[in-house]
Amino acid sequence: MSLITVTSPHATRPGNRTGIFMRQVVYATLPGVAVMTWLFGWGTLLNLFIAIPVALAAEAAVLKARGRAVRFALADWSAVVTAVLLALSIPPTSPWWLIVIGVLFSIVVAKHLYGGLGMNPFNPAMVGYVVLLISFPLEMTRWIAPHEAPSWFDSVRMLLASANADSFTGATPLDSFRTWAGNAEQLAAEPILHGNFAGVGWEWVNAAFLLGGLYLLARRIISWHIPVAMLAGLIVIALPFWLYDSARYASPLFHVFSGATLFGAFFIATDPVSAATSRYGKLIYAALIGVLVWVIRSYGGYPDAVAFAVLLMNLSAPTIDYYTQPRTYGHHKPKRGVAP
Repeated sequence: MSLITVTSPHATRPGNRTGIFMRQVVYATLPGVAVMTWLFGWGTLLNLFIAIPVALAAEAAVLKARGRAVRFALADWSAVVTAVLLALSIPPTSPWWLIVIGVLFSIVVAKHLYGGLGMNPFNPAMVGYVVLLISFPLEMTRWIAPHEAPSWFDSVRMLLASANADSFTGATPLDSFRTWAGNAEQLAAEPILHGNFAGVGWEWVNAAFLLGGLYLLARRIISWHIPVAMLAGLIVIALPFWLYDSARYASPLFHVFSGATLFGAFFIATDPVSAATSRYGKLIYAALIGVLVWVIRSYGGYPDAVAFAVLLMNLSAPTIDYYTQPRTYGHHKPKRGVAP
């Protein structure tokens, strides 16, 4: 007697589900990639062309060494996402070796040293970025002045570390505000600070990543909790200080549309592995990221602070989740420290 077999209804969708979501994240970065290429030149694309193959090669090598299925794991696109996020965080004048070091540290150390996808306590791309920023501060602060991008030939020469990038680079809006905070006359004289609603150029970079973030929300790849709470935390703490002394403290609008704020809110802080997972936990986690961004920008040693704020809160995410666990249906929530 032959039996009729049917595929289970929950298993009819083919493909790697993680890969589907990860691809959407990459697609959502495209507006930001386009605007950064327009403002800063070919270096943005060259960063991506170096970072993605290196990330895939490093991922394959580690998986092979661990005896894991290489082809299936590469199909989840997690290595590509890490490479893209890191490449967009690195200045477009960076030499090739800087990109390679950052990607290798992100994939091999920050991801696979902890067990691979789903096991890493910290955002891999931000770990690689912070390691580069601390180890190579000069190379990591060479951002091109908006609309003064080098030619394709000069971009390739800088990538190969055979050209001096100093003639193309300038201070970012956050750099300028931090340098001249408290000096109203000098702030008024800084052209990089006179954009339409924030620093020149960076306002459009952040607007592009906002567009990509809205796409992720519309496709339900991320939830609203983390982006909204992070921006709310940043605005709530920035507003009273700006009202008190606008020459010393930047406005909330400037903070939101300068640096990596919106890129961080939608693409970095929302990492499902290293972020808090409970509903209330996400709100607390993200709001504290926003507060830390303002504190580090205003008083810390680095003008932008998204990476440091995210990594500090990655460290706190398990504790936040522990204290914000939702009550199981049908059970009373026990008091902390009291055995049920």
